[in-house]
Amino acid sequence: MRALPMNKPLKLMAFAGLAVLVASCSTTTTRAPAQKSTSTAVRATPGLDINRAHKDGAPWWDVDVSRIPDATPTLHSGPYKANPYTVLGKTYFPLQESKTYVASGTASWYGTKFHGQNTANGEVYDLYGMSAAHKTLPLPSYVRVTNLDNHKTVVLRVNDRGPFYSDRIIDLSYAAAKKLGYAETGTARVKVEGIDPQQWWAQKGRPAPLMLNEPQVAQNAAPTITASTGKVEQWTPPPQQHAAAVVPVQIDAKKNASVPASGQYLQVGAFANPDAAELLRSKLSGMVSAPVFISSIVRNQQTLHRVRLGPMGSPGEIQQVQNSVRLANLGSPSLVTAE
Repeated sequence: MRALPMNKPLKLMAFAGLAVLVASCSTTTTRAPAQKSTSTAVRATPGLDINRAHKDGAPWWDVDVSRIPDATPTLHSGPYKANPYTVLGKTYFPLQESKTYVASGTASWYGTKFHGQNTANGEVYDLYGMSAAHKTLPLPSYVRVTNLDNHKTVVLRVNDRGPFYSDRIIDLSYAAAKKLGYAETGTARVKVEGIDPQQWWAQKGRPAPLMLNEPQVAQNAAPTITASTGKVEQWTPPPQQHAAAVVPVQIDAKKNASVPASGQYLQVGAFANPDAAELLRSKLSGMVSAPVFISSIVRNQQTLHRVRLGPMGSPGEIQQVQNSVRLANLGSPSLVTAE
């Protein structure tokens, strides 16, 4: 039955209140895996939700993590980051070595919100890398993490600080959490054991390799801190901070052969995992007119697969493409030159 005219203002007020409630809920940010939305969203292309919330969670592309190798313990030739530091009013005193470290507790993971951001020792987070954040282990170091419920195990490189906002003892990359079987639940009971690279390789009957060059660091990385001098650092973790080691992979020479030698380009993302780069390239190819390609580069014994657009034309075209990619929640393209 149709409502009487006098009821219309009440209905409009109720609808407006519901809209405000929905809008306020959509901006919530958590560290737990993102929940699937049951609402209907406007899509720019088939399978692409342009209304996806800007929150931490699992990536929208799917990769078989069983193909991603664990971190390889190597001897560290440079200084360690092991000075005391203060975060949120609490002072932490990092250990000077990790070989004898053993602890059990709750582990969590971090994903898309922190992908590509800086770590505490200047490395770059790849959610498909095999890494972890810890409050007191020296950076870098290596640990074996075991899920106490299913007994799955991974070896990780510790290259970041955290987690600071709970009683959790370690934060893993998304790939590591998925390999341990708890990416869907968000947390797991784990055992963390420090690894001595010398002993780890001796058990395999081989000498431990020496990492002469450290992994690529971000341009605005903090200065390297040597072993503890007793001075306490005042350090605030960036709002988008966390880390992962880059997984070495082979370059596809055919894809790079067609890359122009000069001009301006937009770089949308850089990945250690070639599958993630290929999926992003495929999504971009279906929504922009500019050429989309993958440019792979090796630096310090590591490979990054960079997803780029171009060569670009006028400033207006560049701005239009940047806006389109941002609107589709596929990244924030930055202007680069051919390398």
